[in-house]
Amino acid sequence: MPLTKKLTAEFIGTFWLVLGGCGSAVLAAGFPHVGIGLLGVALAFGLTVVTMAFAIGHVSGCHLNPAVTLGLVVGGRLPAKEMLPYWIVQVLGGIAAAWVLVFIAGGNGADPLAGGLAANGFGDHSPGHYSLAAGFVCEVVMTAIFLFVIMGATDKRAPSGFAPLAIGLALTLIHLISIPVTNTSVNPARSTGPAVFVQGWALAQLWLFWVAPLLGGAIGALAYRYIIGPTRE
Repeated sequence: MPLTKKLTAEFIGTFWLVLGGCGSAVLAAGFPHVGIGLLGVALAFGLTVVTMAFAIGHVSGCHLNPAVTLGLVVGGRLPAKEMLPYWIVQVLGGIAAAWVLVFIAGGNGADPLAGGLAANGFGDHSPGHYSLAAGFVCEVVMTAIFLFVIMGATDKRAPSGFAPLAIGLALTLIHLISIPVTNTSVNPARSTGPAVFVQGWALAQLWLFWVAPLLGGAIGALAYRYIIGPTRE
């Protein structure tokens, strides 16, 4: 598959993840009387991955996430030379989705940025006011487990055809655990999109949502490689 087609697929896929996941939080989570709440937002993020994994998994691998791309490079599943192009289009997809979300959310006359646009944060900007240290550990661990599941579910020896469901459900569970801590990132592109528009505190805290997921992604991939062994990749 030509790299240009892979990158186009990754842009569209990441756009959908950020629009669907963050959009559910901004537009639907607290809607009076019928808001979908934390459970609905967690499920929305999982569904974006499930739907796109079936749609573009055979094209680009459906990473939608720089931490996943790094993990798959570390895990021996992707050439290192493709990592930076993947990162670029993933971030651009996240920013484009955030722009669309700002436009839609402002359609009723409200300030779409007043509520934070589902940006990730710690301390005063954590939904549960969790500390920097708690947020960092949470993001590292959650991303590590996410990569571990991805590596296992997409292994050639795994049951065929079920990887999108396993990965999407894993992301749903991750959100159920960690939304109160950081609003759940495990994905630098997802964090960058809203932060570009919220600016201020969101940009100042964005470093954590790059460093921790990337570290976690590498750890998860290495853990899976250790279990499987170098001769069974």
